Order: sequence, then C-alpha cells, then structure tokens
Amino acid sequence: MIFLLAKRVYVLYTRNMSITERQKQIFEFIGTFQEREGFPPSLREICNALGLVSTGSLMKHIQSLESEGLIKGAQGRKRAWKIVNPADRKAPSIPIVGQIAAGQPILAQENKEEELPINPSFFGSTDAFALRVKGDSMIEAHIQDGDLAIIHPQQDSENGSIVAVIVEDIEPEATLKIFRIDDDRIELRPANQSYEPLIFKGKDRSKIKVLGKLVGVIRTKP
Repeated sequence: MIFLLAKRVYVLYTRNMSITERQKQIFEFIGTFQEREGFPPSLREICNALGLVSTGSLMKHIQSLESEGLIKGAQGRKRAWKIVNPADRKAPSIPIVGQIAAGQPILAQENKEEELPINPSFFGSTDAFALRVKGDSMIEAHIQDGDLAIIHPQQDSENGSIVAVIVEDIEPEATLKIFRIDDDRIELRPANQSYEPLIFKGKDRSKIKVLGKLVGVIRTKP
C-alpha cells in the first residue's frame, strides 16, 4: 500500500508523465510529419525515419504515448496516429467520490466531487477512485480522518485486505474495513480496538457489497 503527502502529488504526477528519449523522438516526428504533409505518418513511415527494425517494438512506444494522452489514432486511417492538441488533452486522474450510498454506481456523476491530478497507474490501477476517510476506525492501519483512500475497483478480496465496502442496513455509505472470510462467515474488522468487528453468517453475507481494494492513501493533513 502506498502513502503520499498531498503536497507531493503534483511532483509525483509530473514524474509519472515522463517519456523516454525514443518516445520523444517518435512524438516529434509524428508532429513534424503531420504539419508538413497535412496527415499523420503510418507505422512503417515512422520506422523508416527513425531506423527502427520492426513495427512491433514501435507499437510499445506508441501505446505509451497514447496512454499519456499525447497522441491518438487518426480517424479514417488504420494504424496511424496524430498529435493531440494540448488544449484537448485530459491527463489521467483519479476521481474523488463523496458519499456512496447502497445501490448507487460507484462513479455516478452525483458522487464525483473533483479529480485528483495523479495517474492511477501509479497505484497499479487503470480505473482507481478515491474516497475521503471519515472517523478513526482505521487509525491502527495508519489511516486517519480526512485522508484520501485510493481504491482499485473489484467485487471481492482476499483475507486481510482493506476494502471499501457498503453493508446494507448497517453501513449505508462506503466505509473502510479489514476483510476476512472463513467458510460461511465474513468478518469486517476495523483497525481500532475501540470498535467491534461486524460478523455476517449465512444469508446475511448478501448484505455486504465490496466496492474495491485499498491500494494507497494520500494524507491531506500534516
């Protein structure tokens, strides 16, 4: 699990957006060719210009540039990419969601508060979201009130993982708990000895809805 201080987020995000020297050459060639010819180059034209042997190795660089939002596939042309206008680029980010209630989609528009300017791939996820932590039920796991919990969406989890979960009739909004499962029993345990674990057996297990697994924490307070 990764912990960050909020003031470092922008620096980390900038580093994550860095591209290799070869990718920079490819990016610049596509831009120069596009400006000169009025249309983007093909993969073969890029390979010939930069002395690359195969389009296979080129595609790895192309995919990296595309994932950073620097280029995109050219409409109407197969296997051709063009430079994305800087004004149209949307950098990868993590949506901060508010109070997720039972039955609502995680990323419903009404749940979104703002975007966290950091690429979710930093946390090993392509579609992570962030939840604001409320209360002190997870302080022994070093998760404090006001922290941003970075969640990788998934519907189940392994024993001992910290998950974002909604429990029908008990936890109407998303909360963080340590997940444990054993035969016909599921336990949601807080990381604070002042709180009792929640235990579900039999049909009561259907009350639990796992939203995702905790993969990082961003501290917003010193």
